[in-house]
Amino acid sequence: MQTKTKPTDIILHNQSRTLEVVFDTGERFHLPWEYLRVFSPSKEVRARFGKDRILVLDKQDVILKEIKPIGNYALKLYFDDGHNSGLYDWRFLYELGVNQAQYWQEHLDRVAKLDLDPD
Repeated sequence: MQTKTKPTDIILHNQSRTLEVVFDTGERFHLPWEYLRVFSPSKEVRARFGKDRILVLDKQDVILKEIKPIGNYALKLYFDDGHNSGLYDWRFLYELGVNQAQYWQEHLDRVAKLDLDPD
């Protein structure tokens, strides 16, 4: 995986509810806001102490309200549900783009498993 790629363009698309990130490799990713929220790199979401990533649910209507650059290495995303604690560095955004289909399917599989487990 490319680790030193950098975005050349970052475009917020309100109509399609995606963040478009174009990298210096020429690769272009359209990352849905829900996907970005579910896979936030914040401590409250990511895996801790070797446990699975926390399953974030019901974010299909989340709105990405604001984007702030952090130096020359990351973005801070502000969502309308109050979440804003993750820094999306260039490497992580690239990883989310390259692995989007796989990561999203894994998320959907985890959600489906919840529906199958009796309470």
